[in-house]
Amino acid sequence: MDEIAFGTDGWRATLDTFTDGRVRVVGQAVADYLRAAGRDAPVAVGYDARETSRGFAESLCDVLTANGFDCILPERDTPTPVVAWTVRERGLAGALMVTASHNPPEYNGVKFLPETGAPALPAVTGRVEANLREPEALPEAEHGTVTETDLVGDYLDHALGLADADLSGLTVAYDAMHGSGRGVTDRLLERAGAEVVRLRCDRDPTFGGTPPEPTGTRLGDLVRAVETGEADLGIANDGDADRIGVVTPGRGYLDPNRYFAALYDYLLESHEGDAVRTVSTTFLIDRVAEAHGHTAHETAVGFKWVAEAMLEHDALLGGEESGGFGLRGHLPNKDGVAFALLTAAAEAAEPFDERVRRVLDEHGEVVQDRVSVDCPDDRKEAVLDALEGEIPDSVAGASVERVATVDGFKLLLADGSWLLVRPSGTEPKLRVYAESSSTRRVKAVLAEGEALVKSLV
Repeated sequence: MDEIAFGTDGWRATLDTFTDGRVRVVGQAVADYLRAAGRDAPVAVGYDARETSRGFAESLCDVLTANGFDCILPERDTPTPVVAWTVRERGLAGALMVTASHNPPEYNGVKFLPETGAPALPAVTGRVEANLREPEALPEAEHGTVTETDLVGDYLDHALGLADADLSGLTVAYDAMHGSGRGVTDRLLERAGAEVVRLRCDRDPTFGGTPPEPTGTRLGDLVRAVETGEADLGIANDGDADRIGVVTPGRGYLDPNRYFAALYDYLLESHEGDAVRTVSTTFLIDRVAEAHGHTAHETAVGFKWVAEAMLEHDALLGGEESGGFGLRGHLPNKDGVAFALLTAAAEAAEPFDERVRRVLDEHGEVVQDRVSVDCPDDRKEAVLDALEGEIPDSVAGASVERVATVDGFKLLLADGSWLLVRPSGTEPKLRVYAESSSTRRVKAVLAEGEALVKSLV
């Protein structure tokens, strides 16, 4: 049980650690948590496209039903946002989602989603972890039942209403990366009128030998499809389709920071509202918000914090630089399926390349990069404690004007650049981020930040 820990977004581990026995322990802990909270509605148990995910989901159903809960099990692997939306829409007690998201196939994981459909906050996952114990069944007469059903149809009906757009005449290349977005995101785009060119829309539990993470280095075929004119726009999802990657003709893989700013600009044409971004996400969001009389709220890394702040501030849009975004009135969680439709609607209104150029012309260029520094988990706190006493007066020639401690240490520099050092929530590493107005400047700031961290590890 010591191997089970809920980090930034659930518990993930390689399959030598992520075993059926430990998964059942998690199922019992969630059953105990729900019972103590007085929640007796059915529980959804979703799963992604990995070879082992369906079996783990069935094991979770075994434990939950033995504890008296009815379970809803999707007929096929299903995107995390579809499961999350179903929880809220049907008034379920919560959900367990078996997925390792964008991690390689030798990993698996499990997320707990409470009744809101939002990511579970540490106050909740802490209580789940405190409940970890071997499963214990009620008398058979008190067992619940498992209902296997389709969750996608109702979700798509709802998602279509998020964008009032006719996509006829727009061709979108969609790359599912062999994950759970296949047959869901592409189907949504087609229902909205787009012609869809499908890439990697077959199930492959090995993801073709590439981690299902929609970053520029892993979307070569999608980039080619757009750059050669086969499609007007490219969209990809990660393994469980809660994140999005976007490709445009002029920029190739579109940096998620710029995508965030451009999409916020698009939404503000017809809506009002603040934005929420993580501490590692671009200040460009702040500039767009301020230009429209709104505010950008900063949170720690992890979409659970974004979702909490979205609800607190009634924010229109929340996001993070890793490609996860949430929308007011839809779901307090990241959703790569719904944002595929919103992205296509924005493209139909004004080509993304033109919108990005206009946003940068109006608010200034931004460039961001990051590196990772190896650091054992048991050394992270000591290194950060040491860093607190080693904050420099300047970085790459610019004075440090302020230090923010929302998540790690963020050094705000006099020239508008910033340097961030924070611990990874999923790996034995410290992350070092930098943002500035040029690639050259980012490299200089990042190099000094990396050297400082390495000197303390």
